[in-house]
Amino acid sequence: MSEEIFDMIVIGGGPGGHTAAEDAARYGARVCIVEKAQWGGTCTHRGCVPTKALLVCSRHFAELKKLNRLGITTGATEYDFNAIRRHRDQMVRIAALGVEKSLKDAGVEMKVGEGKIVSPGEVVWTNPAGQSVALTARHIVIAWGSEPALPPFSMTPHLSSSPQPSAPPIQASAVSAPPPAPTPQHASSRIVTSDTFLQLTTLPKSVLIIGGGVIGVEFATFLAELGVPVQIVEFLPVLLPYEEEEAATLLLKELNRIGVKVLTATKVEDVREGPEGVCIIAGKNGQPIELTAEYALLCTGRRPRLDEESLISTGIRYDRRGVAVDERQETNIAGIYAVGDVTGGIMLAHRAMQQGRALASRLFGDGSVVFRADIVPSVTYSHPPIARVGLTELQAMKKGWSVEIVRTDYGANILARTELAGQGFAKFIFHKNNLVGATIVGAGAPDLIASLSLALTTGANLKTLKSWIIPHPALSEILKL
Repeated sequence: MSEEIFDMIVIGGGPGGHTAAEDAARYGARVCIVEKAQWGGTCTHRGCVPTKALLVCSRHFAELKKLNRLGITTGATEYDFNAIRRHRDQMVRIAALGVEKSLKDAGVEMKVGEGKIVSPGEVVWTNPAGQSVALTARHIVIAWGSEPALPPFSMTPHLSSSPQPSAPPIQASAVSAPPPAPTPQHASSRIVTSDTFLQLTTLPKSVLIIGGGVIGVEFATFLAELGVPVQIVEFLPVLLPYEEEEAATLLLKELNRIGVKVLTATKVEDVREGPEGVCIIAGKNGQPIELTAEYALLCTGRRPRLDEESLISTGIRYDRRGVAVDERQETNIAGIYAVGDVTGGIMLAHRAMQQGRALASRLFGDGSVVFRADIVPSVTYSHPPIARVGLTELQAMKKGWSVEIVRTDYGANILARTELAGQGFAKFIFHKNNLVGATIVGAGAPDLIASLSLALTTGANLKTLKSWIIPHPALSEILKL
């Protein structure tokens, strides 16, 4: 077997992996990155990019109804789902090509195939033709990404009247490592995950969404804005339980307004597939419930994708929550690191990218780029979107802190009213006059939160923010205290 020597080998071409590889190469390191098939990873192909492309289409379609208020007559409107899919697929192709180009421009050696860690400092790369090459490096970075998590209940496929052996129900496992993802021989055609939903060529007539977190809410928004009947079934008492309560409440009202039915505090026991749709068996307040639709969409979160063979053979510490790393992204084995979704925690592309940047800076640069988990912003791309950075009011109070709340409202912003932006607010959390968290719910929230993320990063206090001069009129005046 031939051998190639590098300064760093990255396994996985998603946001964390490709950013670590690109930055390390720009610092002058000889870098190799191994990716099975899709440059850009989950974010590009099954997450951030395709879902946001869909949501752009549904938002523009839904907002056509506002044009009459502005004196614009559009007449009858309709949408073409195939054209929506083409737009989505084009955005995915552009994003994937962008990742490839940035890696090539940085001088990263790109290899398609499977990378297996066989020992500290050694990876075996097997290309699509089955040929294997030993790769060695002082530093190895794990960036395997994530996959949809199976829910903790059974899913019963439709059984035909013919005497065929039935497939076993899909059950979540209680062992330390996550159970395998559904395989084609027992996966249901009408019970889909967020990944397989994107493969549908026709828009469902109705959908039951299991899970009221970020993924479920975003898919519900897209479907409802296109007129598809949607119901969300959530086990917890509220949607988006990690966000500000009033932000989740406002979003719930907006979801109801566009026709989304939401059942919270509801436990799903079984999902059964029939010849024409699915039936959810659930319980709420001790009472049984049956819900039906053409499709069931499982939005019960994501879990780290783990190559247990490599982890066990090298002694890397991990559990079902992901690969364990320290504040430097290093595992318990010296010279082996992990970034992104595979490390568990909040699974966001920009979190993974910053981890990759910080790691490259520490290993090959001057170490000035750092990663701080407490200042990672998060966004739910619903309509209206919810964006947050730092702590919520409840999280701050659980620390025993005295908090001061400052709130501004979209209704008081003339540009928001002029543009028919709808309801929204910005909420600021201060402790001892220092900004410790902020939430924005409303049009433009994903862009507006960036300023507050910088404010939090630099330690801005109430006095500093009150001295902030913002142009008028602008939606960003929502941030003026």
